[in-house]
Amino acid sequence: MSVFEKLLKTRENFGAGYLVLIDPDKLSTEKIPAFMQDVHTASVDGILIGGSLLLNSDLENFVGTIKEHSGSIPVILFPGGVHQITAKADAILFLSLISGRDAQHIIGNQVIAAPLIRKSGLESISTAYMMIDSGRQTSAQFMTGTLPLPRNKPEIVVAHALAAQYIGFQFIYLEGGSGAEMSVPTEIIHAVSSIVNLPVIVGGGIRTPEEAQEKVTAGASFIVTGNVLEKSNDPELMKSLSQAIHQK
Repeated sequence: MSVFEKLLKTRENFGAGYLVLIDPDKLSTEKIPAFMQDVHTASVDGILIGGSLLLNSDLENFVGTIKEHSGSIPVILFPGGVHQITAKADAILFLSLISGRDAQHIIGNQVIAAPLIRKSGLESISTAYMMIDSGRQTSAQFMTGTLPLPRNKPEIVVAHALAAQYIGFQFIYLEGGSGAEMSVPTEIIHAVSSIVNLPVIVGGGIRTPEEAQEKVTAGASFIVTGNVLEKSNDPELMKSLSQAIHQK
């Protein structure tokens, strides 16, 4: 079973899946075993690995260490650039920033990355990536120079999502951004999931189990959290998030 099929099976079984995003610059290698134990305890459905920058991390070694402790949980690259590719992972989200108008982030970087992905043998999951205004400039917005889609215009987001479906993407990813002030509005999630026949990933600015559950109720197929886990002092937060997301 492919990673994509496994994720779809998760959605079928639980109604929605929970993905945890790990930034290699923010989790030291020696802390990986304890963190991954929390991941297993929380019944997380997938690990995303990536960041806007990689300043202090050896990605190859980092992903390899995650894999040593991941068991059956798929490890998926969520690359912030073409340099964030390693065969140590199980799959990669092959992202196209369709909310922007810069060809480099829609197809240019993808052309450079494609031969590297083929050589690595990674499973590629084509993902239409859309940044939604979150109330402040995020790292992804700054690094790409992309204007996010307005949070009060669901019809604009829906039109982008429909285009992604017709082009043939496998996932829609609605992104508020790392450390976003406001998460993706439920109105946008509902509008997209009601019209587009693709699984919808929602991430950025989701801080509580209640908020995560609201996104699922609105139509999110997968919820992603990362920044909140890095900053939280609550050792049970990951488990609480997972339980809220997995409620049918």
